[in-house]
Amino acid sequence: MDESWLRLIYVLTDLIAPLAVGYIIKEWHIVSEKKINLLIKINVRLIYTTLSLLAFWVLPLSWDLALIPIYGTLLILFPGAIGTVLSRRFKNLLVRGAYIASAMLANLGTLGGVCAFILYNEHGFAYAQLIGTCQNVMLVLLVFPMAQFLYLKHHGLAQRQGSRLKNFFRMFFSWNQLSLLGMVAGLALQACGVERPQALSPFFQSLVHIGAWTAMLPVGYLMDFGKARHYLKYVLDLCAIRFLAVPFFVFFTSRLVFTDPVLLNTLLILSTTPTAINAVLASKLYQLRTDLAVSSFILTTILYLTIIFPLLFFLLH
Repeated sequence: MDESWLRLIYVLTDLIAPLAVGYIIKEWHIVSEKKINLLIKINVRLIYTTLSLLAFWVLPLSWDLALIPIYGTLLILFPGAIGTVLSRRFKNLLVRGAYIASAMLANLGTLGGVCAFILYNEHGFAYAQLIGTCQNVMLVLLVFPMAQFLYLKHHGLAQRQGSRLKNFFRMFFSWNQLSLLGMVAGLALQACGVERPQALSPFFQSLVHIGAWTAMLPVGYLMDFGKARHYLKYVLDLCAIRFLAVPFFVFFTSRLVFTDPVLLNTLLILSTTPTAINAVLASKLYQLRTDLAVSSFILTTILYLTIIFPLLFFLLH
């Protein structure tokens, strides 16, 4: 049997299982929120930095690679533009901000990275991490300022000067961005012709599983179905954005820019990824309507894991 078919079980073992475990340990009060926050830091600062180094070390250098950040930005701005237009029906600016953040931010690096790895091994994972980095930049430069602006406008407060620059340095140049150094180091080793030791391949594959658990378990811990249920009817069109509009956009435009079939199919996988947990965190940070972002995150994640990615697997395999 093809190895990628065996990897399909990772959807259950590495994505659905840690979500369920995270939700259970929260409901049963097994682990404190402080320990969950520590797990998030270990995942972001240690595990994904190491994964980025190892994945980019074997990523072929090409012109496609140089164009990915530009196209990756469009992958985020396009759904954000649609979300901005559709959000005008909400008079409450806090609801509007949460809706735009949920439309713009997708689970590219974690969920998209694992799904790309299932089909395309380390190359797919590396492409997902690079595009996920583009989203991190947009999170700081666009989503945070947008959320702050709508919060202040809703409460009739004056916008604080210099806050955008402060947020940029706080969020982009921080310990949470160590994976960027891993990417740069991996690309440097590749450019210098240093071959990655063969013994690191099984270590990389094991670390992918560990990274998936340390990333998805805290996400399950943050799920609150009771609060999210009220907003389900408001986020159905977010499903149309994530699973119809963005994939169509990517399918027809990416072929005008790129030639690598692995990259093209990875982009298609990423274009269908569900709302990111960062949409929830951004909404909570700026006191937007967090329950709407949680509702979008839960609904799109369930649909992606049970229907969208399994369908993509059979189409792209």
